[in-house]
Amino acid sequence: MNDMADEKHSARPSGGRLRRSADKRNRVDFNWHIVRTLPHQEKKLAAIIAGRIPETENILEVYCPTHTTVRTAAGAADAGSPLFAGFVFVLSTEEALTDFISRHYPDGTVLRDRKTDTGAKAGLLTVPESQMRAFRDFNENYADRVVVLERPYSDYAFNPKTGEPNEIVRVIDGPLAGREGYLVRFRRDKRMVFNIRSFESGRSLAVSVPDIWNFHVVRLHNAAGDRLSRATEKARAADLLIGIIQACGCGGQSLSVFHTLTERLAARPSLTLLCRRLYKQGDTALAARLESLTAAEAALVMNLVRYERDNPGYIRATWPRLTLRPFLTPTSGTAIADGTAEATLRHDGFTEIIRRVEIAEDVYCPAEQKSETVITTYYAHIGVMESRRGASFLLFANWDDFLREYFLTAGKANEKLVSGTERASRGATTCGVQKEKLIDSFRNYAPTLYNILTDAGSPVKALQALPVGGDTLNALAISATAGGLAAAKDLLIGTCTAICRELNTTTHLAVWRRYLRTVWLHG
Repeated sequence: MNDMADEKHSARPSGGRLRRSADKRNRVDFNWHIVRTLPHQEKKLAAIIAGRIPETENILEVYCPTHTTVRTAAGAADAGSPLFAGFVFVLSTEEALTDFISRHYPDGTVLRDRKTDTGAKAGLLTVPESQMRAFRDFNENYADRVVVLERPYSDYAFNPKTGEPNEIVRVIDGPLAGREGYLVRFRRDKRMVFNIRSFESGRSLAVSVPDIWNFHVVRLHNAAGDRLSRATEKARAADLLIGIIQACGCGGQSLSVFHTLTERLAARPSLTLLCRRLYKQGDTALAARLESLTAAEAALVMNLVRYERDNPGYIRATWPRLTLRPFLTPTSGTAIADGTAEATLRHDGFTEIIRRVEIAEDVYCPAEQKSETVITTYYAHIGVMESRRGASFLLFANWDDFLREYFLTAGKANEKLVSGTERASRGATTCGVQKEKLIDSFRNYAPTLYNILTDAGSPVKALQALPVGGDTLNALAISATAGGLAAAKDLLIGTCTAICRELNTTTHLAVWRRYLRTVWLHG
């Protein structure tokens, strides 16, 4: 169904109708071809072909897909409107179809593909059998609920009231498997809007399907529309500065230096003047590192200090303490040597391990109306505390704000959040049986986190108020012996990354995706 005209495939049906010939392209290879009709004559042509199939060799089937249109003036539904106005699909050989159209429907045109080589003759346009099968399955099951929209597909990229980008999702299974589109709210109903490309250059149909929650879908990162939230943008700026300060050897004074630098920049918003002052003070390493900021990094920092200037005290109130940086950040702070995957940084009471992590994400490009997999480098930060005798270690990751909200969720609310499965949908029935709807729970949509919170045997634990370096931290943690330290690091980083991906790709658990921004400073 994704751009049905782009892939070539030969359908080779069995049966007595097939007749072999020396010209295999024209007489043996069966394909789904596309015939353009005169306006409003799709059904007429389909009927002509269907009526002559028994007496015509090498034409096996004709298909004219329809969709439901609602006539508001009459208050009635017409389920027979063609989905692709002016097009009929025919399973046949090339020669048989062109001969048939010239004899019985000369006003029709068998569509030809675009030329791929200079001087080459364009062949007939065909639809892959696999796509045709999926398309028919979808149309026959959902045609009565599909609505062809009046506006172009691109108009549904943003919420017209808020200006925020609509979420982009991909369907994983069922008749819509592989289909990508926007989640759009139509009054009280949230529907999936996707694009069906027509078979004429530059034309397409935007259609919507209701009850999208009945499909298994995952969120895609919007390459053009997704924007950093203001909170995440400030958090990334703060993390960038803190990482630089720590890497320059400020140690336990890092938070104080961070507050001082940002307040100086808020008073005099010039990185150049700040660097000159640092050089005069003898802080050459810090000054040199700030001088090397890229234009994008400098803009990120200056946005933060401008906000501090307009809201004095914001930075001290938002970052009143510093224990360990968020689990996944876009910058390492401490340099990681070439050929190695991680670096270490000593803190009061623990050692920080900073590891390079490559995360593959499915990204949707609205302009091209296609998705691609993009690999982005992030840096995982975990702490390692050693027992007094050095026989055991505790490894932990900063999930402080996220887990604080979880620990505050108690009683039945906690039970529903963690282990809830289904509930009856209000007023929704199938054949008189009340339909069940999956609820927004970790069990349904974040299984890795669910196992940690419910399985007593899970090696990774959620710890509340873990004492770390004279402070406390809500953390995901794992214990290890000296011999198992490397495996424990891999398991903790892999588990935390899996939770981030599960929460970020589900269309559910929207509140917890907001809290996830304090764990994974996602771009």
